[in-house]
Amino acid sequence: MLHGRKVLLVIGGGIAAYKCLDLIRRLAERGATVTPVLTRAATEFVTPLSVAALAGDKVYTDLFDLTDEAEMGHIQLSRAADLLVVAPATADLLAKMATGQANDLATTLLLATDKPVLVAPAMNVRMWEHPATQRNIATLKTDGVRFVGPNDGNMACGEFGPGRMSEPLEIVSAITAALADGPLNGKHILVTSGPTHEPIDPVRYIANRSSGAQGTAIAEALAALGANVTFITGPADAERPKGVNVVEVQTAQQMLEAAKNALPADAAVFAAAVADWRMANAVNSKIKKDGSGSMPSFEFAENPDILRTVSQMTDGRPQLVVGFAAETDDVLANAIAKRERKGCDWIVANDVSPETGIMGGAENAVTLISDSGQDTWERMSKIEVSRKLSAKIAEALS
Repeated sequence: MLHGRKVLLVIGGGIAAYKCLDLIRRLAERGATVTPVLTRAATEFVTPLSVAALAGDKVYTDLFDLTDEAEMGHIQLSRAADLLVVAPATADLLAKMATGQANDLATTLLLATDKPVLVAPAMNVRMWEHPATQRNIATLKTDGVRFVGPNDGNMACGEFGPGRMSEPLEIVSAITAALADGPLNGKHILVTSGPTHEPIDPVRYIANRSSGAQGTAIAEALAALGANVTFITGPADAERPKGVNVVEVQTAQQMLEAAKNALPADAAVFAAAVADWRMANAVNSKIKKDGSGSMPSFEFAENPDILRTVSQMTDGRPQLVVGFAAETDDVLANAIAKRERKGCDWIVANDVSPETGIMGGAENAVTLISDSGQDTWERMSKIEVSRKLSAKIAEALS
């Protein structure tokens, strides 16, 4: 799929820059042409010689190289590629992109381009979580910039958390999705998936049996059609989809905040099995048996309704909001009532009674409910359900 495609790779100044050597090799294996641009800070981590050797092309570093300006000006360079990729995208680079700065070759190319841009952030966890960085990310997403990662993990600084740059193959998948000539190219779609875990104490929680397989399949199917997908998942068993921006959460409240932060979006698919209740009196120490034989008294509170919150937004509501109704009794009646109550456009209803084997299984049997009526699909794999649903979303957004 990448044969003959041209990628302009901006390598930022972070320790993760070493991964770009493998990224260049992986892209070349798939037939892509890589034109590398190094920031001045990037040359402290990888050498232009090693990058040029792998790319099979010269490395561009200086905005004021008169020879390059005569042969290929920065405007032409910024528009000769099919896609601009920034990896690692440091906090500094993201800030410059968000504020429209152009004080070196890399930022000038990013400001002058008329091509799509994909960034792979990499920075310390505190820098990633800082409100200024989050504001910059929100600005860039509004501008249509695609994100892949960051991942959770150990950092070179010794801390742990979100901020690790995505692995080269993850970035390759994101590049493939960004260059897909599909009907959803240029569309941003939010997908929620998996269960939520609501803590009772530090070692126990309220959850459900959702594996997250359907949500993962939906995200991958949308990305295959060219969509820029933000995938918000609870602690699910399913593998995370490739080529999308993955946001990990634990609780319903965290999922709601992540969904709000992901907006604006052209469409939102709420496939997560969010816990309806949380502990109002969760404790910070493990609850011990007292020998009385009686169970501790638990007080429950209702969790925020993510689907209803987004569906009923007056400002920034996605054009298409899709919910899921996992039911065990009166499936269609409950799903129809849920759609009316929540205010979403579509509801995907399915029977998750234990005998169906659907929750946690590889297949699904759904009915799509909309203003047009009810469309019942035969039982099929969750991958096929996702492809069919994604095709309908593409048609609705066209």
